[in-house]
Amino acid sequence: MKQSMKLKLLLSAAMVSLIGLAACSSQENKGEKEGHYQVGVLQVVEHGSLDASYQGFIEGLEENGLKEGDNLTVTYQNAQGAQDQLNTMSQKLVKERPNLLLGIATPAAQALLSASSDIPIVVTAVTDLEEAKLVKSNESPGGNLTGVSDQVPIEKQLDLLISVAKKAEKIGIMYNGGEANSVLQAKQAKAYLEKQGIAVKELTANTTNDVQQVTESLAKEVDGIYIPTDNTFASAMTLVGDVVKEKQIPVVAGSIEMVQDGGLATFGIDYHALGKQTGDMAAKILKGERQTTDYPVETSRDLKLEVNKDMAKALGIDPETIKEPK
Repeated sequence: MKQSMKLKLLLSAAMVSLIGLAACSSQENKGEKEGHYQVGVLQVVEHGSLDASYQGFIEGLEENGLKEGDNLTVTYQNAQGAQDQLNTMSQKLVKERPNLLLGIATPAAQALLSASSDIPIVVTAVTDLEEAKLVKSNESPGGNLTGVSDQVPIEKQLDLLISVAKKAEKIGIMYNGGEANSVLQAKQAKAYLEKQGIAVKELTANTTNDVQQVTESLAKEVDGIYIPTDNTFASAMTLVGDVVKEKQIPVVAGSIEMVQDGGLATFGIDYHALGKQTGDMAAKILKGERQTTDYPVETSRDLKLEVNKDMAKALGIDPETIKEPK
């Protein structure tokens, strides 16, 4: 009788252990099923460049055999510019224990990294991952995060602006001073312009509600305007376009989508292609071919000249005269 009771107790303990292990395994990664992957996505705001990078990311995964609705589940969160919601959204994504997380733009990337130190994270539409303290170095990330930088050729973009402006004695720079990437780009732009002997006037907008007023103020004082890849201005480029068209001021912006929405021209990144490149990187991590810790940060492989022909004509500029900067 005692032996029978002892055996029952041992069997019960074994069952509890097995159940515990199964629960643990499930908690470690809910997304891990045989041949199926789960990806969580956090995007800071909705605008042309970031939307294009997300669509490109999905296509990049698909080209690597990971198709949504087949062997891939994607959970998508968009803060719609409400950055105070990013931490809550990132924690919600992390609780799902996906195989991989994608952060679109710097604030989203930072929120995901704060929420998880073990789930692999790839990021896109971030100018300098090292500067943003997302990685130890761009060459050797050293943690659970890597990605593709959207660092633009600022000097070439400014050369383009100088070439299309009727005169270029004073150039304006507009950006959101609360966006680390924008501050970095504005600093680089100012240094380059001043090196060319060109005066610089900077104005910042904290929200999209400030964009029209800032643009109107700056357009009165300058010969041309440069806008870096800034999420606030990217979300309000139609407002910028209306103002500069009336004031007859050329705008060179950081991204192709910003030009399509209200700028004149750029030599910049194709964000759809940037997203595909990020998707390719993510696929390698998901398949176990690469690890984030030693996967160097990549830069965009695709740069091209984009001209808004309607804006050019409105400014009295022949679109055919706008050429790729040397």
